Amino acid sequence: MEFIDYYKALGVDKNATQEDIKKAFRKLARKHHPDLNPNDKEAHKKFQQLNEANEVLSDPEKRKKYDQYGKDWQHAEQFEQARQSQQERHRNEKFSGDFTEGEFSDFFSSMFGDMGGGSFRQRQTKFRGEDYHAELQLNLTDVYKTHQQVLTVNNKSLRITIPAGVENGQKIKIKGHGGPGINGGPNGDLYINFHIINNTKFRRDQNDLHAAVDLDLYTAVLGGEIIIDTIDGKVKLKVNPETQNGSKIKLKGKGFPVYKKEGEFGDLVITFQIKIPTNLTDKQKELFEQLSKLSPKK
Repeated sequence: MEFIDYYKALGVDKNATQEDIKKAFRKLARKHHPDLNPNDKEAHKKFQQLNEANEVLSDPEKRKKYDQYGKDWQHAEQFEQARQSQQERHRNEKFSGDFTEGEFSDFFSSMFGDMGGGSFRQRQTKFRGEDYHAELQLNLTDVYKTHQQVLTVNNKSLRITIPAGVENGQKIKIKGHGGPGINGGPNGDLYINFHIINNTKFRRDQNDLHAAVDLDLYTAVLGGEIIIDTIDGKVKLKVNPETQNGSKIKLKGKGFPVYKKEGEFGDLVITFQIKIPTNLTDKQKELFEQLSKLSPKK
């Protein structure tokens, strides 16, 4: 991933106050939010950059490191430790006794580096590469089944497997696919944050799904069978006589898949909403009046 100038991303200067940064982020985040730009890849990329910039600049400690070290700010502590260690080593070294050629070479190199001559061994500290953070936007139906996605990271295509049951806001780590290490150090990791959009009529509660189903008055009173939708098809459902408005039934195993547990599913909870008939004919009204007279008086 390319270096991002966090100040430029938020449209503020380096002397901006925390309040300036907060206002700039809120304004731009609303403009470039993925929900408002569902088909705009550039807006999606911009939104990721804004989140990254705000995360760093709104934290005084992170901002201080970023101002001092720029793109290498995440390695600030390692740089400081290496610098202090080198200074301490220089203070303790003394010009005493005779140096062999190898010993003098090591000493001179530790003080001044290789100088490009190649005759001295340069002491280098290995640093781990920076971690990358990305957001992946998917529909709820996309994560109903395990599938693969191809991401572009640092101009390279990366194929990842997304397990069924991933939740909104869940973050996964892909080891070794972050920034390259420094001086032979290990690569950083790639963290992917999932933004799941519910494109169904169901409400998800972890592994369970919830749905409201309209039920006509006659079926509610007399009972019968109805056809309802589930997330993966239709099923026939038996309705008991005298079903009350707001009553619930649970369909085992018809909910959402359990993350990384093959073959396990949550439940589908149905809430009945009884619909009162309208535009009654005179005959229907007469029959309802007769029923009313037959009903016991309280």
